[in-house]
Formats: sequence, C-alpha cells, structure tokens
Amino acid sequence: MSAPPVITDVDPAALRRAQENALVELLDIPAVADELGERFRAAGHELYLVGGSVRDALLRRGQSDLDFTTDARPEAVLEIVAGWADATWDTGIEFGTVGVRRGDETLEITTFRADAYDRRSRNPVVRFGDTLEADLVRRDFTVNAMAVEVHAPRGDRRFVDPYGGLAALHAGVLDTPAAPEESFADDPLRMLRAARFVSQLGFTPADRVVEAMQAMAGELTRITRERVQAEFSKLLLGAHPRRGIELLVDTGPAEYVVPEVPAMRLAIDEHMQHKDVYTHSLVVMEQAIEQEESPDLVLRLAALLHDVGKPATRRKEPDGRVSFHHHEVVGAKMVRKRLRELRYPKAVIDDVAQLVYLHLRFHGYGKGEWTDSAVRRYVTDAGPLLERLHKLVRSDCTTRNRRRAAALQRSYDSLENRIAELRKQEELDSIRPDLDGNAIMEILGIPPGPQVGKAYKHLLALRMEQGPLTRDQAEEALRSWAAENLR
Repeated sequence: MSAPPVITDVDPAALRRAQENALVELLDIPAVADELGERFRAAGHELYLVGGSVRDALLRRGQSDLDFTTDARPEAVLEIVAGWADATWDTGIEFGTVGVRRGDETLEITTFRADAYDRRSRNPVVRFGDTLEADLVRRDFTVNAMAVEVHAPRGDRRFVDPYGGLAALHAGVLDTPAAPEESFADDPLRMLRAARFVSQLGFTPADRVVEAMQAMAGELTRITRERVQAEFSKLLLGAHPRRGIELLVDTGPAEYVVPEVPAMRLAIDEHMQHKDVYTHSLVVMEQAIEQEESPDLVLRLAALLHDVGKPATRRKEPDGRVSFHHHEVVGAKMVRKRLRELRYPKAVIDDVAQLVYLHLRFHGYGKGEWTDSAVRRYVTDAGPLLERLHKLVRSDCTTRNRRRAAALQRSYDSLENRIAELRKQEELDSIRPDLDGNAIMEILGIPPGPQVGKAYKHLLALRMEQGPLTRDQAEEALRSWAAENLR
C-alpha cells in the first residue's frame, strides 16, 4: 500500500486562515445574528459579530448582550432594523452605536470607528472608519479584537483576527492590538480592564502590558470615579480576584484606586509571621470566597479591606511584639471614606464598614465564656449581616499554628451554637424592648419626646442583659428608671 503524498507547498498563513474560518462553523452563533446579517447583506452592508461576544463564544462562556460592527452609518442601521427590531434606542448614536432589542436579545450595532483621543480625558473625537481592521486595532485587547462575518451565509463566513487574538486566547495572554502605551494613553481605564480580565478569565498580561501599566498608572486620574468603581467591582467579582488585585498593586494603579491595599504591605502582623497584612488580607478574601453561595461584592470588599486600619495603628510593644489596637474602628472609618470616594452606593458602604468594625468582636469570646447578653449584642449589632460576619470571621483565622487555628474554629462553632440555642428561646434576630413607645407613654403619662426615646433605650439595654421580661417585670423596671430620671 503506497504512502499518502507529502504536501510541501502549503502556505502557513493560508492554512491558519482556513483553520480559523473552519472554527466559525463550530461557534454557537445565535439565530438572531443570522437574521440581522441577512438584512445587512440585502442592504449591501457588512456586519460582524465582534469583541467580547466572539471571545466568550470561543470560551463557551454564557453571553448576555451581543456586539456587532458594520460599515453602515447609524442612520442606515436604523433603516435596516426598522420593522424587524422590537425596539431601538439611540442614546449612543453620537458614538456610532444603535441599540436594538429583538425578542429576549439585546444587541448593539456600532459603525466602524477610527477615533482620535485628546489624551486629556478618555473621550474620543469620534470619527467613523471604513475598514474592519482599522476598527479592531483601536480595541483594548487582542482577545477582544476578533470578529466573525455574519453578513455572509453560514458556510462562507470569515473569521477575522488580524492581531493574533485567537492565539492569545489559547495561550491565556492579555496583550493589546496596538502598542500598550498608545492604547492606555487613549483610554487609561484599559489598565483596570486588564486587571479585570486577569480576574475574570485567569489570563496573564504580556510583559509589555505590565511595563506600560507601571509607567502610566498615574493616567488613571483622568478617569471618573464611577467608571473606576465599576471596573474594580467587576474585578472583585471575577473568578480570580487575587490575581487582578496583585497586578494592580505590583504595577501601581492600585495607588489611584484603593491605596489602602498596597499600604498594608508595610505592616507585619501581630504574630510576627513572615507575611505582611496585605498577603493576609488576600488570603482572607480567598477563604471568604470559598464560603460563598454566589459572588458577594460586600463580603469580598470587607475581606479585602478588613485590616486597612493596621498601618495607622501599628505600635511596637515593650516585649517587642507588634500591636494594632482599635484597628477595626480606624479601619471602618477608612473604608467609609474610600468607598464614598469611589461612589459606591450607601448600602454597600454601610454594610462593608460595619463588617470591618465587627470583625474582631468574636475574639472577645475567649474560650466560650460569653454571656447570653454578649451573644444578643453580637447578633443585634450584626443584624442582617450576621451570616456574612460568620464567613468573614472564619476566613480571618489564617494562623499557621494548626492547634490555634483549630481552637479558633471550635470557639466560633461554640458561638454559632449559642446563637442557635438563643434563637429557639427568643426572637433573637429582631430584639426590641418588652414595651413599645406607646406603652411607655401610657404607663408614665408623658407625651412624645426625648424622654420616651431614653426610656426605650433603657428597656432595650435591659432586654439585652436579661433576655425577655414579663409585662409586669418590664413595667416595674420602667417605673424604677422613671423615678430616677424623670424628676
């Protein structure tokens, strides 16, 4: 039997293109893209699925919105989708983007762009382009600079990858289509997006990307706090947030986002371990993530920032040990300030700051000798954050001493058991005085005012200390208090 012929004259570039185009047939391209492509072809225009939509299709990740690019100008796009789209919106039309809804699908169709940037803000001087390749080179990363032709019938579609995005995707490398210095100068937010993609996709940034981030971190001051916060939150909610944070800290942008995090590298922990508070905080965040049912921004922020007060409270004691007294109080204030500056919602700020404030409370539990009143206060102060506080405190037990770590976990098991026991006996999650404001006014014969509030607080303190009182006991306690305070 003769051997098969040896092919020696294959053009490597042509072979690669053939392989890429064959790959298109394996992609799960939604039917809505086929329908849209037919309309653009009939109108004599090109249409490409582009950017994150292609990247996620190649990674078999779930997709939400679909992004397209076209040679058609926005006015022509609106004409092409008229009668087919269930709804359109033109809020981005000055940037060449038309939004479209078709059934349950949301699409964005953007005209080829060839923008210039003023290098003082991140706002481009919008200029429409004429070629797909010129549009792709202005995108942030090569893995987002791939496109699939959808105006051609299935079987004849091209995979367009002029900047090596497919190879970068396969290698897990994050690089820019143009020089990273040019890319980041055009839009400094791309440095945060680099860290976000490292977190979300587990990529490794190319050396030249790292070098550009180190040189250009200060350019982030051009970006609004709202946009910085949005990227930082996406980073934290990724699959590998530690890697994203380490990239920001190692290259410098963290100094312009959360400077309190790199500042923790200066503080050796109180156990004199060969680790700094920064590393400890990353470990705590990872351990908190292991306890999540789903990604929890509040828990991850609290875990990352729970020790930010340590550098400011670091003291060397006479015995040579290092202490950080009241770092939870200082840290909670620092967290409020930083998260406000980043324009986080008030509810997120309040919850993260309260978790930071409470994260050391457990260590007063000792070996399990907490009183019922102390357990009540722990639950009441945590309120709806109690389950998150459980996760944060357990994650914070990172000592290398196995016996000590096991003892801490047993102590917390004991505390949780105490909470469960008291829950059976009392309405532990909604502790309130045994008499309400109306009853206080009726018994004491006083009108609404500050005295009612003081009486209420006194009865609440009694409820914390003694547990539920009978009606007679509560009235007697109220009258005794009034005799001393309402003269």
